[in-house]
Amino acid sequence: KKNAITVHTGTARLTAADTLEIRAEGKATATITAPHIVLATGARPRSIPNVTIDRKRIITSSEAMTLPARPESMIIIGAGAIGIEFATFYNALGTKVTVVEMMPSILPIEDAELTKLLATSLTRRGVELLTGARVEGAQAGNTGVSVSVQQGGESRTLTADVALVAIGVQGNVEHLGLEALGVRVERGHIAVDTRYRTTTPGIYAIGDVIGPPWLAHVASAEGICCVEAIAGKEPHPVDYTCVPGCTYCSPQLASVGLTEESAKAEGYEVKVGRFPYRPLGKAMAIGETEGMVKLIFDAKYGEILGAHILGTDATELIAELVLAKRMELTGPDLFHTMHAHPTLSEAVMEAAAAAYGEAISI
Repeated sequence: KKNAITVHTGTARLTAADTLEIRAEGKATATITAPHIVLATGARPRSIPNVTIDRKRIITSSEAMTLPARPESMIIIGAGAIGIEFATFYNALGTKVTVVEMMPSILPIEDAELTKLLATSLTRRGVELLTGARVEGAQAGNTGVSVSVQQGGESRTLTADVALVAIGVQGNVEHLGLEALGVRVERGHIAVDTRYRTTTPGIYAIGDVIGPPWLAHVASAEGICCVEAIAGKEPHPVDYTCVPGCTYCSPQLASVGLTEESAKAEGYEVKVGRFPYRPLGKAMAIGETEGMVKLIFDAKYGEILGAHILGTDATELIAELVLAKRMELTGPDLFHTMHAHPTLSEAVMEAAAAAYGEAISI
């Protein structure tokens, strides 16, 4: 209200490049005309073949946030960020959780060393992790659900109160009138340029509907860039190499840039620095000593290539390293920057120093 924004409730469809028709309860309620239209329709949970989501026994993340009661047992299909976050949450509530992931490890896009540590932590807490396992089907019943899984050449059937499908999201591109106006859709996402213009003049798109990374902070940055360009400004482009990725599990995992594996695959000779939470005075004081900071540097020039944190407040600590990567800082830049004591952020300084053989607290 303070910004004089008019909100219409309903569904919208483009009838022309400058016109939207708003419908509610099956009838048109308004027509809006504007020289610039920004599509931000987001995404929805992706389904899986041979698994019918009934939203009661076989559910998505939407239902998982609003279940009327705690299930005694849950099968989670998918060990990406959504799957691992819900595994942590329901495990903490006392639900018996089994996670099924077709890739060899959980959180497959994250650094393998840290995801292995996280997997050990989750297993110790009672979460069953089945990696390298493919779901062949699921059947909902009156009292529960059964999921058929193939792992290592053997088939087995898992049973639980509910099954959560958490294999990612897909953009909401349907029923918007895009095809008739020539808005190009590629692999289920609206195609845009660096100013978020679609192939049809006057129509723009931002956020999950234009594809990965499917993150709220990315969508916000895209929205600012898009509207500043519409306003005739010269916006700072979104740097997709400096996007913080955060998984709100326990312990938390956060990262930016290249993993050790991907840096080597791109041809870099790397220096790697590691520093555990355990020696940190702050970690000991708050009773949260599980975790590690891992930093990857270009051995030739010293530039930071990637940063990965597992532990309490990892999602807060990563911001310093996003800035470091964006500014192309080096290892010495980081470990010559004074960090307050006692803090968890000292682990960043010490990990950078460790890459150069100069860590003093371990």
